[in-house]
Amino acid sequence: MKFNISYPQTGSQKCVEIYDDRKCSTLYDRRMGQEIDGEGLGTEYRGYVFKITGGNDKQGFPMRQGIMVKGRVRILMADGQKTFRIRRDGHRKRKSVRGCILG
Repeated sequence: MKFNISYPQTGSQKCVEIYDDRKCSTLYDRRMGQEIDGEGLGTEYRGYVFKITGGNDKQGFPMRQGIMVKGRVRILMADGQKTFRIRRDGHRKRKSVRGCILG
């Protein structure tokens, strides 16, 4: 599982890949916006607190806040919603997005 860890105060960003399923299992069934103790990801992150701000699945479908499922759903999107660009007035489209729960 890949993680992009960023520190907004300095603008730094780091990409970390964790292969151990036991370490990644601490993230399962968590929602976007929740904070997680870093020690669950490894001893090198002891004392850190991480916040889940988003993500996507292996096929590239983005996570969407407010959709309370682990998997993918198809929702009807209209003007003003994220991940949807309007083509003409009144245009709506059904698109696949991932729920806000990590699974």
